[in-house]
Amino acid sequence: MSAREDILQKVRTAIQDVTEENPTLDVPLSWSYGQPLATADVLADFVEKVRDYRATVVRVPAPQVPQAIAEALTACGAASAVLPTGVPAAWAAAVEAGGIRLHTDEPTLSHQTLNGIDAGVTGAAVAMADSGTIALDHSEDQGRRALSLLPDVHVRRASRPGRERRSRGHRPVGACPARPATHKPGSAEGQRPATSS
Repeated sequence: MSAREDILQKVRTAIQDVTEENPTLDVPLSWSYGQPLATADVLADFVEKVRDYRATVVRVPAPQVPQAIAEALTACGAASAVLPTGVPAAWAAAVEAGGIRLHTDEPTLSHQTLNGIDAGVTGAAVAMADSGTIALDHSEDQGRRALSLLPDVHVRRASRPGRERRSRGHRPVGACPARPATHKPGSAEGQRPATSS
């Protein structure tokens, strides 16, 4: 038996008791999308979930974000970092002042080059407290997907005031519906996360 036939046989065995063809009727859900969750402190719930992924969370006031980013990079042992061109200039200045070699994605860096950079630093569209997930909609402060996926470390400003969400939905409120979205749990497999909020 080929590997393909073996896999297909396992699938057939697993679904042999399914009689309903419509999956929404076969497995009814006890909740609805877009409904607020009973979360008293959305930010604290988000931090708890992200820490479950072994991410480092640093909560600082907005003026201290650039320094917190530089410190997070240093703590992760990053000697180099790539920042999208749309992040605040203060972030890049703090990274350079911290002695970390700064790269920008303009012109577009190759995947091979990105693999050789220690960390990516981005903003985020929205943070989801229910799951500890960060949504990137690839706005100017987030850059393209590769900046957050290829370097071993991803430092991101997870939230701006009022951007934390506590509802389940198909697309997080706050993310741009015209842009493709990438959802990252607190840590993507293989990445050592550090999150600044």
